[in-house]
Amino acid sequence: MDIKLPRKRQFNTAQNMRIVFITGGAKSGKSTFALKTADGYSGKRAYIATAQALDDEMTKRIEAHRKERAGKWDTVEEPINIHQSIAALAVSHDVIVVDCLTLWLTNMLLKEPEPAEDVIYNAFSKLTDSLTTAKQLKSDGSLILVSNEVGLSIVPDNRLARLFRDYAGVLNQQVAAVSDEAYLVVSGLPLRLNP
Repeated sequence: MDIKLPRKRQFNTAQNMRIVFITGGAKSGKSTFALKTADGYSGKRAYIATAQALDDEMTKRIEAHRKERAGKWDTVEEPINIHQSIAALAVSHDVIVVDCLTLWLTNMLLKEPEPAEDVIYNAFSKLTDSLTTAKQLKSDGSLILVSNEVGLSIVPDNRLARLFRDYAGVLNQQVAAVSDEAYLVVSGLPLRLNP
């Protein structure tokens, strides 16, 4: 299947690194769209993977993704401190993909199932600060962030799931607010959300 991409990017020294936010449901094609969007940029590439191999099925998924990116990307596997990875990679890389923010949120909730709200919101602030700093460091390139949209379904039946849904909604809003481009991917088709 051929995914339609945004127009080719042209850079000049007056521009900053573009922040691209991509959201959608599970298996909607958002990661594929993120990688195809990254192909529109040249330069050194880094991929920040937030998944953790907590069971056999996830181990197989992670290994398949590693093989898919082999030789094309510098991969950093960082389940918690993605703001530090973004800050470090923005200095040395031109294209950075973070996949995915909702797994990052899950990792924080699994580490401490009932974290204080200020701990979560502080992590969100560190993330958005790292994005705006990265944007100012580069005159071109892209920082592409992938996240699940989880607010379109029924209200979860347990407290932890409701907290996850609520936090994910706030996280997505905050990242979209600092992004230059935001997309919703449905059935493999991207819909631009901002002008």
